[in-house]
Amino acid sequence: MHLDILVENFKKKDEKAFEALYNMYKDSMLGVIYNIVRDHDIAEEVMQDVFIKAWHKSDTYSNQKGRFFTWILNISRNAAIDKTRSKNFKNSKQNLDSNFFVDILETSENLNDSTDAIGISQYVGKLAKKCIEVIELLYFKGYTQNEASETLDMPIGTIKTRNRNCIKELRNMVLN
Repeated sequence: MHLDILVENFKKKDEKAFEALYNMYKDSMLGVIYNIVRDHDIAEEVMQDVFIKAWHKSDTYSNQKGRFFTWILNISRNAAIDKTRSKNFKNSKQNLDSNFFVDILETSENLNDSTDAIGISQYVGKLAKKCIEVIELLYFKGYTQNEASETLDMPIGTIKTRNRNCIKELRNMVLN
């Protein structure tokens, strides 16, 4: 079934469309969420919540504003960030074992393969180094713009401008 028809049926609360879109995007969303929360069980829970939220808010999606994938990716990213800021999440991470930190160190330099279910890393890899740094922090690791600014030691305005310009460049690459 064509994606536009699936999305329209999803907006009309068609369960088969929900199932098809879920199966189509679950791996990508799970990868993005996992890169932020760093816990598989929590990532799965957040991912399911994301799809339920998307189901209930489907009337807010407009293909005039962007692709369905981007819409649900933003919901996923925001939900994962919200989860990491929750009191329960912070309390559960107080007594972590060293494996948690070793995994972060091993994967912190590269985009996680699980986020690449749709092949986006091939496009991100073609961007300038300054773009890769910003996109990796903001979209694949779940940093806020302020956190990216501190990490890269750049003014927040520069982060915002680079983000906007790099996403525009990435969009042009993918759509052309």
